[in-house]
Amino acid sequence: MSYAIQVQGLVKRFGGTTALAGVDFEARAGTVLGLLGPNGAGKTTAVRILATLLRPDEGRATVGGYDTVRDAARVRDLIALTGQYASVDDEMSGTHNLVLIGRLLGLSRAGARQRARELLERFDVPGDRLAGTYSGGMRRRLDLAAGLVGRPEVLYLDEPTTGLDPRSRGDVWAMVRDMVAEGTTVLLTTQYLDEAEHLADEITVIDHGRVVADGTPDTLRAQIGGQTLELRPSEQADLGVVTAILTDLTGQVPEWDRDSGRLTVAAPDSGLLAALVRRLEEANVTVRELALRMPSLDEVFLALTGHRTTPPPEPTKET
Repeated sequence: MSYAIQVQGLVKRFGGTTALAGVDFEARAGTVLGLLGPNGAGKTTAVRILATLLRPDEGRATVGGYDTVRDAARVRDLIALTGQYASVDDEMSGTHNLVLIGRLLGLSRAGARQRARELLERFDVPGDRLAGTYSGGMRRRLDLAAGLVGRPEVLYLDEPTTGLDPRSRGDVWAMVRDMVAEGTTVLLTTQYLDEAEHLADEITVIDHGRVVADGTPDTLRAQIGGQTLELRPSEQADLGVVTAILTDLTGQVPEWDRDSGRLTVAAPDSGLLAALVRRLEEANVTVRELALRMPSLDEVFLALTGHRTTPPPEPTKET
């Protein structure tokens, strides 16, 4: 198996604060690794080390097989870091933004212009307008395009869709999936857990500078428990009967959400649903909602770290 990123025992201290306390993780080539954690967990420090912007105090990290300290120049040839308009100059047009980056990367003038045309067309960005006049989604697409000018093998995406409306987020997700399909490896940091669920092949959760869990989204769900049954009776008067049935079938008293009228209880086995339907029919009880679901990634995150994700800012208004 080929790994694009390998991190072993990374330690980084800032004065008396330990930002990373022996972190290990790997990203397989041509996949998306989601790096999650509450604010201050150490995600940004890890990315800065992988981008050769910081030196670790202990441990080592390799990108494409090159050490981020000994072979920093080779690593920088392989990577791009983007996601928060880091590469966008609002006073320049989309074309000029990309041409400038191409020239800085050593492309000829003609080569830089050709690469800019390719990326502007691919990301559906008007090259003749000033970047400062773009909508939020358009600027984010330009930022992603800027990260691809040098055809990086590994792309670090830092909160790539923060503040975007749902449609623009979906557009960015589609672009990320296209990049991965073409062989790019993506390290994704995000506060949107649904984003990690849609994009990440594997997830590493960091808290207080340590890895507290890793695996696929389904593996992480399995670590905190199985399925949950949710039920909402059609008539509130039936709550007592339904509660008694669920308690009898599961051995647990279900939780009741007063606002939604929904009852929730852990589902111990796959036969629960069929048995519940029979008991409800016998009791002549009808329901508005009845579903079995796996834990959400937000519930996994809360169980692993004791925190919910930070609520993202309101979407920017599209123009």
